Amino acid sequence: MRVCLICEGCYPYVPGGVSGWIQTLCSAFEDVEFVIWALATTREEMSGYAYDIPKNVKEIRTIYLGDETFRKTRHKVILSENEKAILKNLVVESVERIDWIAILELIRKYRRYLGDILLSEAFFEICLEEYQRQGSRKVFNHFLWNFRGIYFPLMYILSEEIPQADLYHAVSTGYAGIMGSCASYTEKKPFLLSEHGIYTREREEDIIRSQWVEGDFKEIWINFFKKLSYIAYRQAGRVTSLFGVSRSLQIELGCPAKKTAIIPNGVDVREYDGCQREKKTAEEFTIGAILRVVPIKDVKTMLLAFDLVKQTVPGARLMILGNCKENPAYYEECLELMEELGTPDIRFLGQVNVKEYLPDIDLLLLSSISEGQPLAMLEGMAAQIPFVATNVGSCRALLEGEEGDLLGNAGVVVPVMNSEAMADAVIRCIKDPKMCRRMGRTGRKRVEMYYSKSVMLEEFRKLYRDLGEEKEA
Repeated sequence: MRVCLICEGCYPYVPGGVSGWIQTLCSAFEDVEFVIWALATTREEMSGYAYDIPKNVKEIRTIYLGDETFRKTRHKVILSENEKAILKNLVVESVERIDWIAILELIRKYRRYLGDILLSEAFFEICLEEYQRQGSRKVFNHFLWNFRGIYFPLMYILSEEIPQADLYHAVSTGYAGIMGSCASYTEKKPFLLSEHGIYTREREEDIIRSQWVEGDFKEIWINFFKKLSYIAYRQAGRVTSLFGVSRSLQIELGCPAKKTAIIPNGVDVREYDGCQREKKTAEEFTIGAILRVVPIKDVKTMLLAFDLVKQTVPGARLMILGNCKENPAYYEECLELMEELGTPDIRFLGQVNVKEYLPDIDLLLLSSISEGQPLAMLEGMAAQIPFVATNVGSCRALLEGEEGDLLGNAGVVVPVMNSEAMADAVIRCIKDPKMCRRMGRTGRKRVEMYYSKSVMLEEFRKLYRDLGEEKEA
């Protein structure tokens, strides 16, 4: 079997939870040939691989968004009235009125000239009609180019050649999901969609906070990503998520419930047998964080919390393990905050082999404002390290257990963006070493019972097999 894994902004260029999951999948399925179809930002930002590529990954094909430009010479596209109606359905209709099959057929027909559609008379007329309907006070040319700006990256990536595969597997909705949908529809091959976080909700949060999207266009951008997700959910043969809340959100966003399946992340606890040791006293307590230094991880709240911890526990130390290069501007902001606070004993270690540092860590922190089911948390729990984590994604379920799980707590859950609550929880853990040891043991047991890597891999192997058999039938 040849599987095309479709990745947006992650593997093989950016390390992290999703990328690590892809590496695990490829490495475990040695009998499967993989093609990586990666969507990246620029050649400068994503120039080198962050992983040793497994031998069964036969091709890595990358689309760089930084390469996109409007061509000076173009093919003149003249759409029929019916085709114009389909384009209008995509551009201005609400999500629930999307005719996804008609849209995929239009994309298939004009795949080589999709960028030219945005410069067509039909697209101009659609935007003019919407401009008049909204009664916009903007200059029309500004309004028109905002719409072109929304759809041009989409048309650019969908104009690329489609890798040949027996199965297309996208690891998010958004651009990766629509790439998989179009490949599946065009090549008449099955499509599997796996979400680690709910992409549409994450983009919505980003857009609401953003400075680069003008107020009038925030809702249009949000609906654009909802449409992409809706099409992917409808085209996919199966849609996986990591936990129940994510599955419910997928259904709320238009995914047929019968297509959904929950497959939690998994780790092999035996890989972490050498990561435990007798923990130290409070006088030399080491706190760790495994993360990418990006805004969604909210490192600033962690730094503020640690500053409060140091005032009570002078011997505490903080080690931040993970990529500092993905968002250099945010990393600089974190360094500036650290300097402003004057807090000693904080180290940004960058991308390292986390297992080498786990034996030195007494407590792990997670301060994210959005998560799915953090693989870093499962790894820490496998190493018997307790957590203080924000109440995002499945963090509460991981630390306190799902319904019917009577193992107890593996950590402390605190509100998002609340440095005082995080600091209080950390200090409580430092002052109660027996509680910390008990939570560490509980975390290990929970991973053993509910988050097995072998079970996760077998579930995906079965999905690959079942989707392939359905297509053959």
